[in-house]
Amino acid sequence: MQKIPCVLMRGGTSRGPFFLSSDLPDDVAARDAMLISAMGSGHPLQIDGIGGGNPLTSKVAIVGRSARDDADVDYLFAQVNVDRALVDTAPNCGNMLAAVGPFAIEQGLIPATDPETRLTIFNVNTGKRIEAIVQTPGGTVDYEGDTAIAGVPGTAAPVRMAFLDAAGSKTGRLLPTGKAADVIDGVEVTLLDMAVAAMLLDAGTLGKTGRETPAELDADRAFLQRLERLRQEAGRRMGLGDVSQMVIPKPILLGPPAGDGTITARYFMPHSCHTAVAITGAVCIASACCTPGTVAHRLARLPQPDADGRRRLVIEHPSGQTPVEIEQDPVTGIVTRAMVIRTARRLFDGFVHVRDQVA
Repeated sequence: MQKIPCVLMRGGTSRGPFFLSSDLPDDVAARDAMLISAMGSGHPLQIDGIGGGNPLTSKVAIVGRSARDDADVDYLFAQVNVDRALVDTAPNCGNMLAAVGPFAIEQGLIPATDPETRLTIFNVNTGKRIEAIVQTPGGTVDYEGDTAIAGVPGTAAPVRMAFLDAAGSKTGRLLPTGKAADVIDGVEVTLLDMAVAAMLLDAGTLGKTGRETPAELDADRAFLQRLERLRQEAGRRMGLGDVSQMVIPKPILLGPPAGDGTITARYFMPHSCHTAVAITGAVCIASACCTPGTVAHRLARLPQPDADGRRRLVIEHPSGQTPVEIEQDPVTGIVTRAMVIRTARRLFDGFVHVRDQVA
């Protein structure tokens, strides 16, 4: 067995091992084989690894110093499939992103400042930058605080993150087809690429309300099969090719808000429903709400911008609500900045042991 240094961290509503890029192979195939072994993928419980048997707990962050002038650290996200020996590095994960700053500081990649440390993270998956502000009183990362986020028990210190110019994360365009709405197999959809490439649709067009529980949606096999057919065609139209082995585009069911929020959402990963909402997904949904002609814009209860031109949108999801602050270019209407607040926690650090034949 080979042992690799790692830190298990919770980032937002996700959890997984964090590795220094220098501790993993440069060869992609060797790296992915090592991650599959570490997580125990290929078994629904990931019983022979440290994965949690759920897409939300089968995630990996790979972090290193950045050679770029406009970033402090590079962050590569890997979604490791639970049931199959597959690794997908196409999307970003905004929840795991919340723990990148604390990890980078504690691993000595960047110095801490008192009382907060501001850093710029380059997401290798999407080629986009994110500004993060981590609480570091006395030059030490502080995980304790009074910030609560839906889907995580208790409270913790806030990690503020601003997604910068996140449009076109994988396709190069906010609206990859050039249209705010398309029709696939008789279903109106919006194909949008903002922080994550996604297919957004009115839940009512598939006989749903958008307020179902994740378990109810996951139990409807016919619905999931139809959603996957729509997703695969959406991927082709977005220029992503055959997406059958990819986790993007993400399907997102939408409905009018049930409470005092902006819109109701059920976010898929893509073959099961998220118990909350991915942060990149929340940024995508909020941006769609602010884009005229989209399915989301029609369903949303859109707030007016404040004196500085910012809007605070609230995404309702199975675990509660996730707020997103949006800034748009006054001329083009393109979202230039999306701010979210997450929390993170260091769970344990040490070594993960992987089989020699994959290392």
